[in-house]
Amino acid sequence: MTMWYTEIDSPVGPMRLVTDGAALRRIDFLAGHPERLAPAGWIRDAAPLRTVVEQLRGYFAGARRDFDTPLVPQGTEFQERVWGALREIPYGATISYSELAARVGNPLAFRAVGLANGQNPIPIVIPCHRVIGKDGTLVGYGGGLHIKETLLALERGERRLAFSTA
Repeated sequence: MTMWYTEIDSPVGPMRLVTDGAALRRIDFLAGHPERLAPAGWIRDAAPLRTVVEQLRGYFAGARRDFDTPLVPQGTEFQERVWGALREIPYGATISYSELAARVGNPLAFRAVGLANGQNPIPIVIPCHRVIGKDGTLVGYGGGLHIKETLLALERGERRLAFSTA
């Protein structure tokens, strides 16, 4: 399968966006990972990802609350159920890992939900940053807690973030 990607400078650091031409497949945070080279055979071309970049620009400006780009996150059945539940968390809202576990039908699986959340291949668009600790603290985020904090502050209306493409 042919994959296209682009790398952008975003308000939360450099990111790589990946598509198969029909749907968004990955968003990778690249800060602190200079060795994360694109796999051989991937084609660097921003054109197939133009809509995603525009939607991210709107999100970071505080003008977009939802993404309507097609997504194809690949994971286990359980992971995909968790990622689907993440997409149901409203903009600006947060829930705990235990609440997310209950939403996917297994209230005792909060640790498994946390692991699935951490494996989310399309952060921001699939809003795993909206899941917090039961006591309200920010815990765990693949891009780093500073990014999670920044995204939540944006959604609370406390920040507007400048966006530029590379």
